[in-house]
Amino acid sequence: MVRVEWPLHVVRRIVFGVVTAAVLAVGGWFLVSWLQESQARCGAGVVKMGDDAECVGVTDGSYTFAGHLAPVEKKIRQENAKVAKGEDSYVSVAYMTSFTLKDDDSNSSESVRHELEGAYLAQYRYNEGDLGGKPKIRLLLANTGSRSAHWRHTVGELTARADDKQGRLVAVTGLGPSTDENLAAIRELSKKGIAMVASTMTATDIQDIHNFVRVSPTNVDEAYAAAGYLKRNKFKTAVVVQDAAKGNLYAGTLGPAFTRAFPDKAGHRLVAETKTFDSSVRSAWQTELRFMSVELCAQKPQVIYFAGRGIHLTSFLDSLANRNCQSEQFTVIAGDDTSNLTADKLADAAATKINVLYTGLAHPDMYKKNPDAVSAPSAKFFAEGAELDRWFPNDSRDDGQAIMAHDAVLTAATGVQMAASSQGEVVGDAVARMFHQMDGGQQVAGASGFLSFQNNGNPRDKAVPVLRLTAQGRAVFVEVSAANGRPREKNG
Repeated sequence: MVRVEWPLHVVRRIVFGVVTAAVLAVGGWFLVSWLQESQARCGAGVVKMGDDAECVGVTDGSYTFAGHLAPVEKKIRQENAKVAKGEDSYVSVAYMTSFTLKDDDSNSSESVRHELEGAYLAQYRYNEGDLGGKPKIRLLLANTGSRSAHWRHTVGELTARADDKQGRLVAVTGLGPSTDENLAAIRELSKKGIAMVASTMTATDIQDIHNFVRVSPTNVDEAYAAAGYLKRNKFKTAVVVQDAAKGNLYAGTLGPAFTRAFPDKAGHRLVAETKTFDSSVRSAWQTELRFMSVELCAQKPQVIYFAGRGIHLTSFLDSLANRNCQSEQFTVIAGDDTSNLTADKLADAAATKINVLYTGLAHPDMYKKNPDAVSAPSAKFFAEGAELDRWFPNDSRDDGQAIMAHDAVLTAATGVQMAASSQGEVVGDAVARMFHQMDGGQQVAGASGFLSFQNNGNPRDKAVPVLRLTAQGRAVFVEVSAANGRPREKNG
């Protein structure tokens, strides 16, 4: 065999060429990966997901999920920076919901903005306002995407932060509307030992979950509060209109609760079986609602209890406004999701000239009517011309969303402070245990009512405001009701 010997300079050139090619190949791979990753990122902790490339994940306010949220996110970012640079110890609390919304989301951009404003108010009061709590709270914003489609990713980000020793995440608040997706997110957070406080989640079936409480009344509470109000005001007959869509835990528990609450031996009765529509069948639900007005004209109930989302209520009211029996007067009463309607939608609903009532979650005027059921120091922040009005002018407080988010974050912060008083390191499980000690003198002094929690996570005797839509589309406070007729008070 002939041995081939290459000149040294040729060998060097070949080796250099091979090495250069390998470096370029590896470098090209890293470059492509870097470009792909940078294109997928919206900001620190936030990535693009889904066909619509929604920006979801967790931020300290450095990334703005939507333009209308910029003013409040800026304040949260500034407060978080103070906390991080300060000498005091701190923990992290997240506010999780859908911040990027589409037309078929039940909550509106307006209601989500109000929630975030209330969450910031609670952080400010606790960190440097009238409450002066310790350790300080760093407030994170967690976006699960439209209809919480990307909850798995966002929950994964949150649980990773719970394991981070620096600025440990101990609680998640908000948690969005009552849906299967949000329930699944709650169960996953529960497994990781994170404390949770829901702000507007009312479905009664969401209870008895480890580390979970809510500051809102349940659907059963709302239904019984509504029935009590109707009976006190001489309504004798009713019909229930029920959304039968699967996965809508809110509607699914609201209608059956009213069906149990209203009939009694004193002559209050349902004049027909529950009428159903299915909002998940897009080509049919509006037609179903339109046909109902004919039956209602024949049955003549004094009140119609609407067990469905606010976005479907407006279509129902439109169909009822065009009923054949114009001389017949109807009163429609719905649940708290009505508060998620925008001001324009509320005005459209009021324009039907049908008496529309709903059980809300909170209202700034509750304190004026029943001061014993609401904390005066908390309520004053929501009064006309107070801090929220100065920070975020031209934003209405009537929907109660800011109040509920404030009370949720305040509950979590109170749990943090109570846990810190007996141990050095604050962890999620310890914060959640403190929820069960919030009774008597330890009640949370909320702007929506005084908060004490049952073992299943539901609030005790929660105040439920009854509201009426005006011709201008405003929600006007009528009275405070409760499931048992009397809300929990300061010394309850």
